[in-house]
Amino acid sequence: IFGDLKQSRPMNRLLQGDVGSGKTIVALLTALVVMENGFQVVLLSPTELLAEQHYRTTAGMLKESRFNVGLLTGSMSSKLRREALAKLEVLSKLDLHSIETGEIQIAVGTHALLGENVKFRHLSLVIIDEQHRFGVQQRSLIRSKGITPDVLVMTATPIPRTLAMTAYGDLDISEIRELPPGRQKVSTSVISDVCRDDVYAGVDKELENGRQAFVVCPFAEDSMFDDLQSTSEMAEHLRRTSFSERSVAVVHGQMPMAKRNSIMEAFRAREIDVLVATTVIEVGLDVPSASVMVVEHSQRFGLAQLHQLRGRVGRSGNKSHCIFLFHEPLTEHACKRLETLEATADGFEVARRDLEIRGPGDFGGDRQSGMPCFRVGDLVRDHTIMEDARQSARKCLDEEFASDVDMSDELTAWQKRYGLSGVG
Repeated sequence: IFGDLKQSRPMNRLLQGDVGSGKTIVALLTALVVMENGFQVVLLSPTELLAEQHYRTTAGMLKESRFNVGLLTGSMSSKLRREALAKLEVLSKLDLHSIETGEIQIAVGTHALLGENVKFRHLSLVIIDEQHRFGVQQRSLIRSKGITPDVLVMTATPIPRTLAMTAYGDLDISEIRELPPGRQKVSTSVISDVCRDDVYAGVDKELENGRQAFVVCPFAEDSMFDDLQSTSEMAEHLRRTSFSERSVAVVHGQMPMAKRNSIMEAFRAREIDVLVATTVIEVGLDVPSASVMVVEHSQRFGLAQLHQLRGRVGRSGNKSHCIFLFHEPLTEHACKRLETLEATADGFEVARRDLEIRGPGDFGGDRQSGMPCFRVGDLVRDHTIMEDARQSARKCLDEEFASDVDMSDELTAWQKRYGLSGVG
C-alpha cells in the first residue's frame, strides 16, 4: 500500500481479510501516511454501528497525536449534524498543510458523507469498509469529492480470487490470511431448535465464568411468520426462563442512536450479560469478553452473514462458541450453508463455497444479486482459464503501450461481435 501511495497514479486496492485479522490497523496506518503529508482521509462505513466503532477506535488511537477525527452519520440530531458539518466545511477554507490548526483530518461516517453539503479541501484517501454494501454509484460519488484520491476498499467477506480478478479487474488485491496471535478457533455447532433449552443451559454456564453472550434473531419487531420471535419477544422469553438471574438487553437498528449507544456501552462495560440483537451487530462490534453466540433460525441468514456474525466472538484468548439453531424443514441450500459453517472457519473457504451455492452476483454493476451475465464460462469451473485469460490480456495491453500498435479497432470489432462490455 505504501508503494502505491508513492506512485503518480492513484491507488486502487482491495484489502481482503477475515473478521478480526487487522484490516482496521492497516487502514489507520495508511491514513497516517496521508495525514502526515497534510491531506484528508474519509473512512466510509455501511452502518452507523460500524461507523461509530471505527470512530471510537480511530479517535482513541489518535488521542495523543495532533490529528483529529470527526464522525458524521445520518441519524445524528440536527444540532449534531450542523456542528459536524460546520467542522467539516471549515476545512474547505483552510490551508491543510498547516496541520496544527486543530481541525478534522479524518472524517468517519456513513452515507451521510456523500451529501452535497459535505465538501473537502484536500481529500486524498478514501477508505471504504465492507465495500460490497455500497453500490457502484455511491463508491463513485465519494471518490468525486477529491481529485483522483487514492482508494482502499476493504472487506471481511473475502471474495474468491478469480471473482475478484474478474469483477475488480481495476483493483490490485492484498490479502491478510492469518489471524492475530493468541486467537483460538471458534467452536461451531449446528443444532435443531428442539434442543434450545439445553443450548441455553450451556450458555448460562459460560456466563457463570464471567463471559457474555449474543443471541441473534432475524427480526427486530413482530414478523409475518408465526414461528419467529422478534428480539423483544426473545429477550422477554429468556428473562423468564434460561436467564432469569441474568441481565438481558435488546439492541436493533430501528432504535434511536443514543439509546443504542447506551446499551452497547453497557454491554462493553459488562453490565449486561446477554445481548439479544438483530444483524445490526454483524460488523463493527468488538467485545473480547463475549465468548458465546446463539443464532436463532440460522437457516434464514446468508452464508457470508452467518460467518460475519460468528466473527463477533472469539476476539480474545478465551475459548469461544457459536451455535446455529435451525428450524426444520431445511432447504437444500440452507443445509449446505450450515454444513459449510460447521466444516470451516476460514473466510476464504466460506467465500468459495458461497460462490458455488449462491452464485457471485453482478459485482461489477448496479445489480448485486443473481448470476453474472457471462455468455461463456463459469467462475467456479473455469477459474484457471479465466486467470490465464486475464494475464494474457494484460500482457497484450502492456505490449501495445510499449509499441505503436493500436488495438482499439480490433477490440471494438470483438465487442460488436459478442456484445461484450464497451472498450474505453
